[in-house]
Amino acid sequence: MTTATKTINVFIADPLSEDGIFPLRQEQNLDLNIIVDTGLTQEELIAKISDVDVLLVRSQTTVTREVIEAAKNLKLIGRAGVGVDNIDLAAATEHGIIVVNAPDGNTNSAAEHTIAMMTSLARHIPQAFNTLKNGKWDRKSYVGVELKNKTLGVVGFGRIGVEVAYRAKGQRMNILAYDPFLTDERAKELGVTKATVEEICEAADFITVHTPLLPETRNLLNKDKFAMMKDGVRIINCARGGIINEDDLYDAIVEGKVAGAALDVFVSEPATDHKLLTLPQVIATPHLGASTIEAQESVAVDVSNDIIKFYKTGTVTNPVNMPSIPKELLAQVEPFFELAEKLGAFLSQVTAEPVKEIHLSYAGQIANYDVRPLTSNALKGLLSKNHGNHVNDVNARYLSERIGMKINEHKTTTAKGFTNLITIEVKTANEVHTVAGTLLNGLGARIVKVENYVVDVIPQGNLLYIKNTDKPGAIGRVATKLAEKDINIATMQVGRAQVGGTAVMMLTVDNVVTEEDLNFVAQLENIDEVKAITL
Repeated sequence: MTTATKTINVFIADPLSEDGIFPLRQEQNLDLNIIVDTGLTQEELIAKISDVDVLLVRSQTTVTREVIEAAKNLKLIGRAGVGVDNIDLAAATEHGIIVVNAPDGNTNSAAEHTIAMMTSLARHIPQAFNTLKNGKWDRKSYVGVELKNKTLGVVGFGRIGVEVAYRAKGQRMNILAYDPFLTDERAKELGVTKATVEEICEAADFITVHTPLLPETRNLLNKDKFAMMKDGVRIINCARGGIINEDDLYDAIVEGKVAGAALDVFVSEPATDHKLLTLPQVIATPHLGASTIEAQESVAVDVSNDIIKFYKTGTVTNPVNMPSIPKELLAQVEPFFELAEKLGAFLSQVTAEPVKEIHLSYAGQIANYDVRPLTSNALKGLLSKNHGNHVNDVNARYLSERIGMKINEHKTTTAKGFTNLITIEVKTANEVHTVAGTLLNGLGARIVKVENYVVDVIPQGNLLYIKNTDKPGAIGRVATKLAEKDINIATMQVGRAQVGGTAVMMLTVDNVVTEEDLNFVAQLENIDEVKAITL
């Protein structure tokens, strides 16, 4: 018998299996009115959504700002799947609407498809079947290789990468794993060897990619990486088209460096006439990684359970965002949003190892405010290097906690000479890095401290962060070296702890600084470290 005093209207706008929404159908303690109305145009959906409390979609329906603004009672949007590209997250957050998805629902299917593709690639199963189907019994042409005792490199060790490793270990493969957030402790716990992408390229017999497609991961496996690989390496991509440079892969196969490739995704889809498909060493499927009955049901079940949990407890398991704080409180800290994000982004680019712990200190007048949005923005900046647009200021805390990062906030009214001061410290297994910033009246955001050095830097554009020994001529040599590369210095700040000790230079330059340029400067006398920062 229902204990709810109000009917909850759940509107299902995309086709979902009955098994997927079974938890909603059987719920006895909530008065759920389930409305299934699919295939609607935007105008039709807007006309029907006024009294809806929960909107459940897959990928067909686009939940625009107009839809959200027409839904006067909407409390929750559920996406039966992983991505939320079809939902206006900013509009949802602005209206206090929680968006949930099902990040784990297709993990098993994607991992199984990867293993199936790898096995098929190793044993030439699709090619042999096609030959047999065409009336030829050919055993000699399709001698394969075993997976046992081979080394599998897993590039991207999130949910799916971990599941692939579990299955590959069952085949008695040796696993090398790369992920920017993979710690030594986590690798040991999972029974894999932590490695760099380069180490994987040099040692692996099979390489499978499971990273998101970001600027940093686009063309991650390219001509240079193929050149590092063993002759006869085999490549699998069931993640995102574009992680592997398709032209370079084609050349590597033709040249004999790569023995074969198994592809479920392409840069442009559908890819029915792709040149890779002309190669007999390539097997492919049309983006089927999540296409199982179980996966489609699982994502719907996960979202259905989150709907029930929300109305019973006020919390959800898989939030993509969280409701914004009241507008009057938001206005107090909003001017610091960009500063907090830039400080986090700065640390992401000076820290080489996975961050295990982050400390955020809010000093001065800002300590009297609700600083949770500032922490979210700082985490967004810290994670954006590896998570790209997937991370935003409403899901950054969730993503940080999910990868095991400890988050500590501290407030004090003592700001050490500043009206307000935000200080962020990150800790890895072997490093500690600190940056602090403030807002100067009429002048905007400033980085005022890096590590133990006092500076005054606008957190914007292309920066060079240089550690050097404080000896005469260091600044001049750097400036001369940059001039040789036609890199113009716009501003320069220097700081030191003591005469003759370690010092820092913070340079704003007009050009993007390449790895070659960094190495060029790093060779100078008394230069200890050079890093390029883009803010």
